[in-house]
Amino acid sequence: MIIPNLKSSYKLTLLFTLVTFLTEFTSHAQQDAQYTQYMYNTVSVNPGYAGSRGQISVAALHRSQWVGLDGAPTTQTFNIHSPIGYRGVGLGLSIVNDKIGPTSETYFDIDFSYTVYTSNEGRLSFGLKGSAHLLDIRYSELNQIAPDNSLQNDIDNQFSPNVGAGVYYHTEKFYAGISVPRILETRHFKEGPAPSTAKEQMNFYFITGYVWDLNPNLKFKPTILTKIVQGAPLQLDLSANFMLSEKFILGAAYRWDAAFSGLVGFNVSNKFLIGLAYDREITELGNALYNDGSFEVILRYDFITTKGNLKSPRFF
Repeated sequence: MIIPNLKSSYKLTLLFTLVTFLTEFTSHAQQDAQYTQYMYNTVSVNPGYAGSRGQISVAALHRSQWVGLDGAPTTQTFNIHSPIGYRGVGLGLSIVNDKIGPTSETYFDIDFSYTVYTSNEGRLSFGLKGSAHLLDIRYSELNQIAPDNSLQNDIDNQFSPNVGAGVYYHTEKFYAGISVPRILETRHFKEGPAPSTAKEQMNFYFITGYVWDLNPNLKFKPTILTKIVQGAPLQLDLSANFMLSEKFILGAAYRWDAAFSGLVGFNVSNKFLIGLAYDREITELGNALYNDGSFEVILRYDFITTKGNLKSPRFF
């Protein structure tokens, strides 16, 4: 990995930090992509969400993490999901492209859900996810101080399948879900004398939120996301968002011992949402020169076909 032309102390600190992160990522506790606007991107982590919006829903997200640092993570996701003709069945397709340093991963996911009506408002969904995973590791891009003969041959499009599952419950005001998007702990090897390159770890997610109507023009929604991965610290994301006049969204978030975030959103119509987020690290990496924080943008469009009295935009 090539580090920008910095002062020696900064250069050594950043090199050590990123190499340590990459080592953890590629040899022990591989984690799923990280999102700040997870509340608008739920289907990426919980297949039970597929079809829950009641119509065809399409979303695209881009995240640039630790902007200014060479080799920092970037993530792009695209998903489309919808209920289908059979009562209670939802289907979805997700594509996730995640890059960090010399490592690139692409997931192609098919999501299936079946929903049980528990009350007039309550919906309990059971989801399954099938994944195709492609892994690239470009050792040739590393600027190795002491060249390692075991890191000479790149890995190109190494394929592995996976499966996941999730349960998701929601009403018009409340939602909660538990999921494991990737259950199989696949080991990735490269040919030659080097040991295993990466191991898929199960990522356990719990997500919940509630919408309060503070007055006819103002809604308040606190949310929680918890992610547990073996060999990595517990991730706890807390957020609070306000929606004004069914149009403007303003909020803040805190990732435990990691970052503070600001979130803004705008409902262009009852079909089209634009969301932006900015994270500022509170770790030592956040104080590093050339780290301008993390940026995230999401676009979501719902193909609403209901005529007459349209529902207001759902806040999750």
